[in-house]
Amino acid sequence: MNWIRTALTVLAGGFVTSLTDWLFMSDWLYKRYNQYPEIWRFPHGQGEMQAIVWSAPLPFVTCAVFTLLCARLDLHSYSATVELALAIWLLGPLPLLIVHAMFIKLHPAIAAAYSLGWLVKLVVAAVLVTVIMR
Repeated sequence: MNWIRTALTVLAGGFVTSLTDWLFMSDWLYKRYNQYPEIWRFPHGQGEMQAIVWSAPLPFVTCAVFTLLCARLDLHSYSATVELALAIWLLGPLPLLIVHAMFIKLHPAIAAAYSLGWLVKLVVAAVLVTVIMR
């Protein structure tokens, strides 16, 4: 395994998927975030900087684990990596977010955006693994 390509894949994937997190979870859903203000840990966004700092590295972790898993499974084609991304999405984030939306006061648009954000994050990682790791 080429560690320089692996690091490049993780850095590029982490950066791009951070942007997709911002896109899918940002201001265009802001009104829906405030539909149930009592569920949020930081009212009106005040004091959430520490949560942002702790969560910022997580897209890089996701991309690193996905990249290493693809390398371990010897997956290098678009179809193989995207199928793995879809399988991971169907196994983890999608069911988890659906159940959360059922039991927590979470607007359905927020749950849908989080779900789509995870799918895009995994597909971006899959495409970057194919492009960079080949």
